[in-house]
Amino acid sequence: MLDEETRTTQATGSTPWWVVPGRALRFLVGALSLVGGLTWVLLNLHVSTAVLDAVVGTVLAAGGLVLLMPHRIQLPRLVTAAVMTGFALAGTVAGLFVETSRECCEFAYVTERGWPFHWLGRGAVAADPDTAFRLAQSAGWSADVISLVADLVLFSYSGLLLVVIAVLVRRARQRSGS
Repeated sequence: MLDEETRTTQATGSTPWWVVPGRALRFLVGALSLVGGLTWVLLNLHVSTAVLDAVVGTVLAAGGLVLLMPHRIQLPRLVTAAVMTGFALAGTVAGLFVETSRECCEFAYVTERGWPFHWLGRGAVAADPDTAFRLAQSAGWSADVISLVADLVLFSYSGLLLVVIAVLVRRARQRSGS
C-alpha cells in the first residue's frame, strides 16, 4: 500500500496543503489519546468500576497508538472512516438503553442514560421521595456534551481497532497463502 503523501503526489503531481496539518492533527490526537488512556487506567484502578475503566483506558491508548503509527498500520481510508462513524453512532445510541436511576440526599431523584459515560439525564428535588420521583419523570432531558463526545470517541476508536484487526488478519492470510 502507498502512504498518503505518495498517493496524493502521484495523483496530482504535488502535495496538497492539508497533508501536513492533517499529520500534525493525527499526531496530537494520537498522543493525547495514548497519554489520556494510560492515565485513565492508572487513576481508576481502585474504583468500583475498575474493569470498565481499564477497558476504556486500553481502547483509548490502543487507538492513540494506531494514530501515532500510520507507517506501521496502513488502513483503507474510506472503510476506516465508515466503520468509525458507524461504531460511534451505533455504540452511543445503544448506550442510551442503559438507564441508571437513584434517590439521593434529601429527596433528590436522578435518572441518567448512556454507557459507559452518562450523557443524558433528568432529575428533581422535592420535600418527599414520591414527589421527587414524579417531578423527575416529568422533567426534560438535559445533555452533557462532554460525556457525549467521550462516548463518541470511545466507540469510534473501538471501530478503528476492529479495522486494524481485520487488516492484520487479512495481511497474515495473504502472507500464508502466498
